[in-house]
Amino acid sequence: MFKFILRYAHDIEIAVESIISNKLKSMLTALGIIFGVAAVIAMLAIGKGAKMEIMEQMKMVGVNNILINPVIPEKSSSSEEGEKQMKKFSRGLNMLDVEAIRQTLPSVKRISPEISFNSIAMMNGVKYSAKLVGVSNDYFQLYNLPLVAGAAFNNYQEENGIQVCIIGANIRAKFFSKIDPLGQYIKFNGIWLKVIGVLQKTNVSLTGFEEKGVNVYNDNIYIPIQTMLLRYQNRALINTKMVTAASSIQFFGGHDMARVVVSGSDAGTNNETNYNQLDRIVVQVSETEQLQPTTEILSRMILRRHTGVKDFEITVPELLLKQQQRTKDIFNIVLGAIASISLIVGGIGIMNIMFASVMERIKEIGTRMAIGAKKMDIVVQFLSEAILISVTGGFIGVFFGVIMAKLIEQIAGIMTIVSFFSVFVAFGVSAAVGVIFGYSPAKRASEKDPIESLRHE
Repeated sequence: MFKFILRYAHDIEIAVESIISNKLKSMLTALGIIFGVAAVIAMLAIGKGAKMEIMEQMKMVGVNNILINPVIPEKSSSSEEGEKQMKKFSRGLNMLDVEAIRQTLPSVKRISPEISFNSIAMMNGVKYSAKLVGVSNDYFQLYNLPLVAGAAFNNYQEENGIQVCIIGANIRAKFFSKIDPLGQYIKFNGIWLKVIGVLQKTNVSLTGFEEKGVNVYNDNIYIPIQTMLLRYQNRALINTKMVTAASSIQFFGGHDMARVVVSGSDAGTNNETNYNQLDRIVVQVSETEQLQPTTEILSRMILRRHTGVKDFEITVPELLLKQQQRTKDIFNIVLGAIASISLIVGGIGIMNIMFASVMERIKEIGTRMAIGAKKMDIVVQFLSEAILISVTGGFIGVFFGVIMAKLIEQIAGIMTIVSFFSVFVAFGVSAAVGVIFGYSPAKRASEKDPIESLRHE
């Protein structure tokens, strides 16, 4: 390569002089390359950012997790199916379902029930809105929640409903910014909880993914599920306080029992028809291949346990996110293809300008060949001119592409990641465009007859 540059240094120098003497024309020629490279880098940055966001979301929903959520059957007087549903009795999602799943399905690796509601956490007169979540110890492995201090619940705390908690990063910052939170007490909804652990802070933006099982856990306080059932709320129990707060009593035909539908503070944020003991059951299977068959078995199993009442919904967040990723991949491919068209248009522009340049400089070509320049010298001269224009456009395009990616992130709120690979690809393509589209005009210039060129007016 070095020998080539030495051998044809004069030809390259002539090409540089030609570009400098025609600055405006050269810049206009490079515009297609500039916009093409910038667009490709920005589109690849959007694609990489989207992929990273999905990967973070998949970590947050846990790998191979299946979510079982309660769905309250709609009471509709005009619907025969609705009447049949109302005549059947179902206890809803409850702890007995959790035990049945744990003991019956060998594919289940971990399982955790979940009950949650929003209220006010308080300490030393400072108040903060937070979510209290009752879970089992498996929950922290299910959702990949790392602790930065303390430890998870032990067996004694879980089985006996001890008043202990693990707090999110925002709770720590609000109440324990200057002291070690471990061993301290925090009051939630009138009950004191001892802090035994602190979760690592997450900076991942996951707005709108709660329904897919994503937990934004910085503002959460976690307690053992038995503590939640004993100290806060247990919708499976019917007691005097709940009857007092009851908004209605529904009698189910064919059964010698009454269903009390609760509304009030004990029900937390749940609506008045929520008779489910649990707000969610999270099941994790050992292998991804087991997700679909386990989901089908769970559906049949719970439907049978709930006497045919379809008062639950099963979702697989990982599959939903993968489907979303495929959709984004297709979208990014389309955007990348559109951006690549700009590079092709830029290449065609270079070729057209170079052909015009050859026609304008026929006498110059004839003079050079008459005093000893070879065909290869002419090829190198014009090819160097095309490559220099495209490479310069590539450099400028990379600069604008990085700026464009940052602006998209700031203005549109879309995560963008500019990688070395995307810069290398875009710049490499721009250089290749100069070679491919510059060769034909250069070859045509070298084939000119010197005598005819010198006679040209």
